[in-house]
Amino acid sequence: EENIIDAIKKYLEQEDGIEIFTATDGKTALEISRKEKPDLIILDIMLPEIDGLNVCRTLRHESSVYIIMLTAKTDDMDKMAGYAVGADSYVTKPFSPRILVAKINAALKRINRYRKYEVDEDTIEINGMKINNRKKMVRIDGRVIDLTGKEFDLLWFLASHQNHVFNRYELMEEIWGDDFYGSSDTVTVHVRRLREKIEENPSKPKFIKTVWGVGYKFEFEEDDTLD
Repeated sequence: EENIIDAIKKYLEQEDGIEIFTATDGKTALEISRKEKPDLIILDIMLPEIDGLNVCRTLRHESSVYIIMLTAKTDDMDKMAGYAVGADSYVTKPFSPRILVAKINAALKRINRYRKYEVDEDTIEINGMKINNRKKMVRIDGRVIDLTGKEFDLLWFLASHQNHVFNRYELMEEIWGDDFYGSSDTVTVHVRRLREKIEENPSKPKFIKTVWGVGYKFEFEEDDTLD
């Protein structure tokens, strides 16, 4: 709604270093996102042309952009639907623009912290696996691996910190953020699904290793048969 856009934009324009793009329907939102590649998107569920849930679902197949869902609905099932299609956070109308801006700033700080630890290059290559962060694409021996946005984020983060062990809560904070709706078991599920897609033998992974009682790490050793 244009009045909501104007209110949010008014507050955001007071922040330094933020460039703002707006849309009043889902189709335009997707077009702008593909062209401008924003760091963060505030996405209303109730949109003409294409509704917010489908916009979010489409974006998640294309990028790992941080998405805050905005809705008038308060039912937990609606929140779960938003998170299921890849939303990172949720704000329910009516809301305070100042609270929303605070949430945006917190998310941007987390995004910048994540970037600080990224490798300088857009691509990581190791033993036939090529991970391209700019294109959000993974190839193994030339074959494209179909990953969800969160699966890619998890793989990129671990591969960017080879041999560093992260527990599930650290991964949940880095990949999902502190607004995550669910439990740390989601990390375990995503690791399992990721292994099913990238490992030749998921029960004896060569890339994503479990450090029992601690967490997970990305490591490749040709002759390593540890789980």
